[in-house]
Amino acid sequence: QVQLVESGGGLVQAGGSLRLSCEASGRTISTFSMSWFRQTPGKERAFVAAISGGGGTTYVASSVKNRFTISRDNARNTVYLQMNSLKVEDTAVYYCAAGIRVRPSTASTDRSYDYWGQGTQVTVSS
Repeated sequence: QVQLVESGGGLVQAGGSLRLSCEASGRTISTFSMSWFRQTPGKERAFVAAISGGGGTTYVASSVKNRFTISRDNARNTVYLQMNSLKVEDTAVYYCAAGIRVRPSTASTDRSYDYWGQGTQVTVSS
């Protein structure tokens, strides 16, 4: 079992930055693909970014490309999401997920992931 705990969310003005962290426990995540998804009320969970186990490959949704960066520190069992130039439409609950057998073609699909955190709220004000 893997437990994931997100942190770093909060209220920020448009144009600002936040860094989300996802700390894993229970197992080392170095062999897991990790990702971030986000969800707003009444909408399905949407892919934000994913990173391979070794960190050599990343995927980023077009809506956040050039603004968000995913990274990981396997020594700390932690994954990060650096969010810059935040927009009001980035407001959502952000979830961290871990998957043990995630194919590149399905890295943006939430069903590819086995473990999920409880989420952290990010609110961007205008």
